[in-house]
Order: sequence, then C-alpha cells, then structure tokens
Amino acid sequence: MKAIIYRTYGGPEVLEYGEVPQPKLGPDAVLVRVKAASVNPVDWKIQAGYLDSVLDAVFPVIPGWDVAGVVEQAGVAVTEFAPGDEVIGYVREDFVSRGTFAEYVAAPVRTLARKPANLTFEEAAGLPLAGLTAYQALTRTLQVRNGATVLVHAAAGGVGSLAVQIARSLGARVIGTASEHNHDYLRELGAEPITYGEGLVDRVRSLAPQGVDAVLDLVGGDALKVSSELLAADGRLASIADAAVLGLGGHYVFVRPDAQDLAALADLAESGKLRVEVATTLPLERAADAQRLNREGHTRGKIIVVP
Repeated sequence: MKAIIYRTYGGPEVLEYGEVPQPKLGPDAVLVRVKAASVNPVDWKIQAGYLDSVLDAVFPVIPGWDVAGVVEQAGVAVTEFAPGDEVIGYVREDFVSRGTFAEYVAAPVRTLARKPANLTFEEAAGLPLAGLTAYQALTRTLQVRNGATVLVHAAAGGVGSLAVQIARSLGARVIGTASEHNHDYLRELGAEPITYGEGLVDRVRSLAPQGVDAVLDLVGGDALKVSSELLAADGRLASIADAAVLGLGGHYVFVRPDAQDLAALADLAESGKLRVEVATTLPLERAADAQRLNREGHTRGKIIVVP
C-alpha cells in the first residue's frame, strides 16, 4: 500500500511517500480503507522525538492518529463492525509505527465509532482527536454542566472550535479568545469572542464579573498564567498545552481513545450540534506540506490529507 513514513526523528523533511506492507490484522482490530486522515500537532511533535520518553517508536513510522474510512475486513474476535461500515477513529496504540497516513490502517475496535452520516469523510476525519480532547476535558475534568460559564483559550482552533460547540451542547455559556478576524466565526459557533493578550483579565471580567466556572486552556504560557485569576470561587482549570497548570491547582489533560466518547461526538454531529471546519485538503503525498501548515498554527479548522 502507499503510505507516508519516516525512518528517523526530524521535521517535515524526513517524511517519505512510497510503498510499505499492508498491516497485519489482529483479532480485535479491523482493517480500514482510509478515506481521509487529519493532521494534528501531536503528529509532528512525536516525529520530532518530543514524546520519545513515553512512546516507543518502531521505525519506519507511519504518522497520524485520526482517520475516517471504510471497514474492509474484521478481525476474528470483532462483532462491533463489518465490511462496508463507515467508521471514524482516534487510532492510538501504546507505541508509534502504523498510523493513519496510509491507504489502510489496522485499527483496534476500542478506537473506533461509526462515522456521522451527515459529515463528509474529510470533515469526519477532523473529529476524533480534537473532539475527544475537548469532550473529555469538558465533561470529565472540568465537569461542565448546564448554566456554567466556560472560558476557552484559542477558541477558533481545531480543538477550540469543537470545545465551544460541545460546551454549548452541555448548556454552558462560552467566552472564547481569538484573533479579531475570527470573532464572527466564534459568534456563529455560539461563543462570545474576546481578543487575547494584554488586558485579557479586564475583558473577561467585563463579561463575567464573578469569574468563570471553568477555563479550558489550549495554548499555555501567558494565557494559562492569568487563567487562575479569572475563576469563580469554586472554578476549575484545565490545560492540554502546558503542564504548568498543575502548579496552579488545575489539571493537565491528555486525550485517550474511547469508543463511547467518540460515539457521543458522532451523535452530536448527526444532531446538528457539532460541525467540523476543514481548512484545507491535500493529497497524501503532500503530507509534509500539510504538516508545515499545521506547525505554523494559523489555520482555522482542520488540515486533512487524502490517499
């Protein structure tokens, strides 16, 4: 099959496009014909070696954890899916080697859910990792409930835009930081937009004088440092970007595969409460260009590659 691989840690320049063996199928997995895969910051961070202390890399590595595709074959123990089923997945294993930037991926069923019927494959591929990150942070870590006020930093990004919609579906009021050119977009999603940077505390306080019930930080640094000042008396703080949150009494969140959570996201999408913004779609052989765009951090929505 065709795939993107890297044989050593490095930047986009180490990515190669070529033929590799099709993955073997374990008893608890299905073989998915990849229709689309999403680029995430964690892909290039792993590729750069930043997670080498926690994840074994079996070279050559096929990058990518997000996928939308069609089941071609089911493992002998699988009862959840059958050939022809359209699925989405956050296909993360306990090592990195056989990712989703390929024509086929062997995906454990614990990482999959049925694809929302109303999303294209490109849109659906952008949902799993970013959507699960937002969903698990909001529902489990921050325990957002109806009537809560939530502040989302970087609310127009891939995770942020989904977090806004998920929080709204939970009945929360959402304040979101973003550049001014993204403010109309945030209003469309149901958030109250504010600019980040100097004066942020005053701008948030003008909208929520008693403080916010929860802060979801997606950028770290200065935004995280001021977040604890913005919390109500019993407010909760979580970050996916900066472990310094632990020193502020908050929680550091790392997303995990969860078929039930992924199915809940699919239900939200099918009910019209969750949409996925696709910034651009590139052919698989241009994965290095897709990764460079992601590293720049200026795109609104998801960057997708298709075989």
